[in-house]
Amino acid sequence: MRVAIVGAGVLGASTAFHLAKAGIQVVVADQAHAGRATAAGAGIVSPWSSGRVDPGWRAIADAGARYYPALIQHLAEAGETETGYRRVGALSVSADDAELDGIEQAVRARVAMAPEGGAVTRLSPAEARAFFPPLHPDLGAVHVSGAARIDGRLLAAALWRAAERQGARFHVGRAEVLVRNERVSGIQLESEVVEADCVVVTAGAWAPEVLMPLGIRLAVAPQRGQITHLHLEGVETEAWPVVLPQSSHYLLAFGGSRVVVGATRETGSGFDYRVTAAGQAEVLNQALAVAPGLGSATLIETRIGFRPVGPDLRPMLGRISGLEGLVIGNGLGPSGLTIGPSAGRLLAQVVLGEEPDLDLGAYDPLRMTASTEQSPGTGTDAIR
Repeated sequence: MRVAIVGAGVLGASTAFHLAKAGIQVVVADQAHAGRATAAGAGIVSPWSSGRVDPGWRAIADAGARYYPALIQHLAEAGETETGYRRVGALSVSADDAELDGIEQAVRARVAMAPEGGAVTRLSPAEARAFFPPLHPDLGAVHVSGAARIDGRLLAAALWRAAERQGARFHVGRAEVLVRNERVSGIQLESEVVEADCVVVTAGAWAPEVLMPLGIRLAVAPQRGQITHLHLEGVETEAWPVVLPQSSHYLLAFGGSRVVVGATRETGSGFDYRVTAAGQAEVLNQALAVAPGLGSATLIETRIGFRPVGPDLRPMLGRISGLEGLVIGNGLGPSGLTIGPSAGRLLAQVVLGEEPDLDLGAYDPLRMTASTEQSPGTGTDAIR
């Protein structure tokens, strides 16, 4: 069996890895677009801290967090240990004790159903600052010990290399999906036709243009996010937790004295690949209001990522009726690095004809209307 995959962000790379691991011939094509979400995303893995209540989102986000330790082990066995993954915990912060009471109650209820979330602890402002020293002195917190962070660039690269060791082939450039007798037959690369039994389209915000020639309308649009990286000279930040204010913004730290703050959510942006004055101001103002101790940090860079946003928070995963052999994975929105690796495994199971570990009935790729919960472009959300 041969499978062609169009798009090699974390979802496509995970699909390739799991298929190659199962002994399938895999060819992946990716245009390496500037602004791919995987390369810019913050990489927060803490669905228990999110206020989202949609059952479809909760089920797949919880499954995504639960799968990470096994994935990291699989990659280590394949010789890949550089992913940036670490369980550092997360602080949901607020200066309002009543608000923290509500957060604590909700988080405890979620973690009771998901022991991988770890311990839940209420922290005073002084205790919270001991975890994250730049934090505002008025902010108390609810700490979740099982939360983790991941570097999207490192993770995707590790998945690619591990898949290549299993025989997968990666091609940089444009790919056109080919159809013969009402089923996909492969992909057309710039100078080669790749015959395939199945084609998986995981091209993120660029997927609609890949699918349009097939007469398929995918309800996905790019949402620009501007994400800023700071450097705190001489400060060891490797073990600092994720910080989640009661907004759509966040702060998280990596090694090398690096702190990442973000992010804008610019619905209707199109593929406008720019750092804007307003976007930069929003990100820095929000970050410094939460952690004024970052005021002396050096601004290293601001990354741009185009989140593939669907009609609601649920991803879009599964086969397409009426066109045999076509599988779509998309719509991960602000949850890509939480859900993507596990969703790639689910797509591999679909391709292999296996029963997916999670029922995909709620994630129809061609749905056009949102669930009852608000879209990913509004409200607060602790998963970015």
